[in-house]
Amino acid sequence: MHKDLLRLIRSEQAVRRHLVLCLAAAILAGLLVLLQAELLAGVLSGRLAVTALWTLALVVAARALLGLVQGVAAGHASTAVKSVLRHRLLARLQEMGPARLTSHRSGELVTLTGRGLDALDPYLSGYLPAVAVGGVVPIAVLARLTFADLSSAVIVLVTLPLIPVFGALVGMHTKAVTERQWRALSRLGGHFLDVVRGLPTLRAFGRARYQAEVIARVTAEHRSATMRTLRVAFLSSMVLELAASLSLALVAVPVGLRLLGGTLDLPTALLVLLLAPEAYLPLRNMGTRFHAAMEGVTAADDAFAVLDGEAAASRTAAAPRPAAGGGAPGAGTAPEIRLENVTVRYPGRGEAALEDVSLVIAPGERVALVGESGAGKSTLLHLLLGFLTPESGRVLVDGVELAGPGTGAQEWEAWRARLASVPQRPHLFASSVADNIRLGAPGATPDQVRAAARAAHADGFVTELPQGYDTALGERGVNLSAGQRQRIALARAFCRPAADVLLLDEPTARLDGRSEAAIVAATRKLAEGRTAVIVAHRPAMIELADRVVRIDDGRVVSDSGAVTTGAGGAR
Repeated sequence: MHKDLLRLIRSEQAVRRHLVLCLAAAILAGLLVLLQAELLAGVLSGRLAVTALWTLALVVAARALLGLVQGVAAGHASTAVKSVLRHRLLARLQEMGPARLTSHRSGELVTLTGRGLDALDPYLSGYLPAVAVGGVVPIAVLARLTFADLSSAVIVLVTLPLIPVFGALVGMHTKAVTERQWRALSRLGGHFLDVVRGLPTLRAFGRARYQAEVIARVTAEHRSATMRTLRVAFLSSMVLELAASLSLALVAVPVGLRLLGGTLDLPTALLVLLLAPEAYLPLRNMGTRFHAAMEGVTAADDAFAVLDGEAAASRTAAAPRPAAGGGAPGAGTAPEIRLENVTVRYPGRGEAALEDVSLVIAPGERVALVGESGAGKSTLLHLLLGFLTPESGRVLVDGVELAGPGTGAQEWEAWRARLASVPQRPHLFASSVADNIRLGAPGATPDQVRAAARAAHADGFVTELPQGYDTALGERGVNLSAGQRQRIALARAFCRPAADVLLLDEPTARLDGRSEAAIVAATRKLAEGRTAVIVAHRPAMIELADRVVRIDDGRVVSDSGAVTTGAGGAR
């Protein structure tokens, strides 16, 4: 059994209970085959009276009932396992944060949590019961044949291992082929979602037709991988059927000859002929179920890779911890932020996003980060937001290390409560304008929400909406302009008056002059009395800063008016 799924089943009592019931019903139904064969052989040979058919009917009914119980229990177990995995995956993705999610394609994760986990049904409801039956019933049938006819039992004993041997040989190839099929499906889902999200940009640059060709190519790859998987599955079924048929012939021919020669009685011959197929059938079923379950096993590998791989990362992405001789940072006053020889590297990338960066931001100082796209400016903000953990070096807030190992989430939440962040592309949810503004301050009153909107120059257009602050926005704020969405994001920051650190990531990018002027005016007011880090390209935003720090290729290349801190500090 899949070791990670086994660990999950052991930890979840409801899953364990349903799965045990499913396996017990499958094994008991398989063992009833022996009694069914005894009764049928006895009636056909005349050894038992015709009234024994009533007992036979009860046995058949009992097997049918056990099959029903097995199906219901398997369905409950499968649903419970998928539910637990989906909740854990969603919780893990929430902990990972947007920056660490860059090592995964969101479309692939959507495919994994949807279609991928649904593929576990054949594994949990089909393959596992088949394995349980295959491990018990052939042994029981072999034991009964030993007492009925030793020579037939020896033939079964010799030929029985052929089926698992051939199944294993084909199965190793099946696993590789199925993994390729799943990878093709993941690429298709991931690329398709990326294309849909970026369709306006593709249309603007005339690349939509090319991406349609790319999707067609990826679809063809998935179709080819699926056909290869089906060919292997059919080949496996043929091999197992051939091995089982030849083995049954080796049993049936000697039994028939001995029956004609008078060295074997009819009841025993019938019993052997009825039981021998039941020795091979569970192993054949197990091979058939194996192919149907392989996609689910591959998806489970990916799911646990996300869970286990990111668990280690999330344990190291810790909350603030005191540096040597330091204490907890005090909230309510603008803090000093210090970076000491910080290096940040994204998972799966060789080059560092930030390399040996040292920088000091004084309490209440406004620092503008400038540089080319991809230089590392947003990475520095993600570092302060806690979305990333430095590979080396330290980030200190009032002498307290940020994202240091060995601390819990409570201190980290306290640090985030001091932050007000305005990203380059703020996400607005399909909720009311007021709910979007109070996202970071759920307890804000309607008056506080309106005051925050006025400070962000958003009150004017909000009051003109059909229902004012109760107007429901579309997903991502599709019914608002870029400037209006940005002002809603600024209003969120104004709605957190206790925040003493402001992080802005190009808030005026892609805005017209009028919207930019409103954002700049609101930002100037928002930054008063706060330590502010502003990623900026536009001159109007840069002019708000007390210092300008230029970052190029992950390094600080110039720093106007920096504080000297010694050999390792900023300069």
